[in-house]
Order: sequence, then C-alpha cells, then structure tokens
Amino acid sequence: MNQDSPAWEMTFAYQDVLSAGSAGEDVRSATWLLVDDGTVVLTAAGQSHLLRAGDAALVGGQVSHRLATYDGAALTLADLRAVAVGYPLSNPLVVRDFVGRHGGVAELLRRCPLAGPCRPSALFASGYASLLGAAMTASWLEDTGRGTSGPAPAVDTAVAQVMNALIADPGRAWSVESMAESVHLSRSALGERFRRSLGQSPSEALRDVRMRAARHLLAGGDRPVEQVAYAVGYGSGAAFSRAFTATHGIGPQAWREDRSGARDTERAESRRGHGRPDRADQEHPADAVLVEDRAS
Repeated sequence: MNQDSPAWEMTFAYQDVLSAGSAGEDVRSATWLLVDDGTVVLTAAGQSHLLRAGDAALVGGQVSHRLATYDGAALTLADLRAVAVGYPLSNPLVVRDFVGRHGGVAELLRRCPLAGPCRPSALFASGYASLLGAAMTASWLEDTGRGTSGPAPAVDTAVAQVMNALIADPGRAWSVESMAESVHLSRSALGERFRRSLGQSPSEALRDVRMRAARHLLAGGDRPVEQVAYAVGYGSGAAFSRAFTATHGIGPQAWREDRSGARDTERAESRRGHGRPDRADQEHPADAVLVEDRAS
C-alpha cells in the first residue's frame, strides 16, 4: 500500500437522539456508532446485535444496516471507513464496553465531535479517523484472541501491487480480469487473495479507491460532478452519482455543499448545535451501482 495513504477516513461525527420506539430504514453507508445512553438494536448482514450504553459498532459501506430502539437512545455517530487495513475485520464489527476500554477516545468525540463549531480541518479529521480505527482494530484483535503485540499479518504482494495500481490510476477502465492479469493470476485466485488479505473483493476495493479519490476531488475544488465522475473511472455522471449515494448515503453535489457549508459556518463561528448532516434519500439497493467486474 502507499505509505502516505491513511488507513482510515472520516469527514464528520455528531451526536443524535433516537426516540422511544423508533426504527430506522435500511442504510447502505459506512457508519461507526457509540451508544452513549439507552439500548439500540443494530441489524446488519442478516443478524441483530443488542448494543448497550458504552458499546460501539462499525459497519462497512457495502453492508446494509438499520438501527432501532425500544426505550430511546443517545448515540455518537461517524462516517468512519477503512481505506486500507491489514486485517480482515468483521463486518459489522461490534466492540463491547468501548467506553471502558477506550475512554479517552470516547470522551474526545463527546466533547468535540466533527460537527458544528467543533468541526476542524480535514487533517484533524484524519487524526480522529486513525484514532478511532486503531481503537476498533485493537479491540477486534483482543476479542478474537489474536493479540496486539505481534506483527501485523504479512501483506500479500499481489494484493499490494494491485492496490497501488488502483490508487495511482483510479480513472483507468479497470476490470477484475485486468487486475488479475497485471499480477499474472486468475480472477478467482485474485479474488481469494483479496478476501483473505482485505476482507473484500477486488471490485469492492476498486469502488472504495474510486470513492476516496472522488471525495478528494469534490472537497478540493469546483470541478463539475460529471468531470469528477470521468476522472475516477465512471462512464457517466448518473452512474457515479448512484455509486456515490450508495456508499455515502448522500449524492456527490450534496456532499460537496455540506462540506462547503460547514467550512463557511466554521469561519463565521456562528453555527448552532451539532445537527446531523443532511442526507439524501437512500438509493434502493437494486438501483445502486456497486462496481461490477467491468466498471463503467
């Protein structure tokens, strides 16, 4: 992997309150949550997990999930997402007693979430992401008996070579076949090595690389969404918008406006509260573009 690439990313964290008896709709976007008070039922990947105060969970963007509560709950939520990790983390990943095990991290998010007047720069957000990701990974290692003192698993050189190529040129017309050919493997062999090393398929890894490149382009300038789409390998703005919405829960233009609005408000120091960032209606999973073997 590119050593300059952070292993984790996030753009916001905020507090929210779920009223008693509420049951949310299915969401397909990367989500980290900490239960500050009450209990929550997280349903993801066909299983339900009862989360009590102090518990945390991380759901990857490729898995649909929903939250429900019977008696009401207070949550801290973030769009934490893995960019490149050396462990095949569970998805969803549930960490019991996160507050007891990582009290400093939890207190930081409670006192200064990445929203409202406490929303800092992208560099600061990267530090939050690394801290949260490390805490979740360390807990997973401990809970699965793998320990945290030993070295990280060896990086598969073929996987690393493909990932470096994807990161260097996300706009190329990649397919699983062309990825496999670049390292002299069959499609099935490459898929197995990706799942073993990263816990995801080559197509999912390509989608994540493209979405990361898209976020940087959207946040760093005023290029039209259509141009961003072509720059990161999509054949049309519509296909890119569907893929972006399926991953982030909000369209690319709305995401850009949310970032721009937060920066403007930050400068004015007049934003009130820690309101949840606006989200567009979710795309139906059947309509979402999840990078196919031959990406459009």
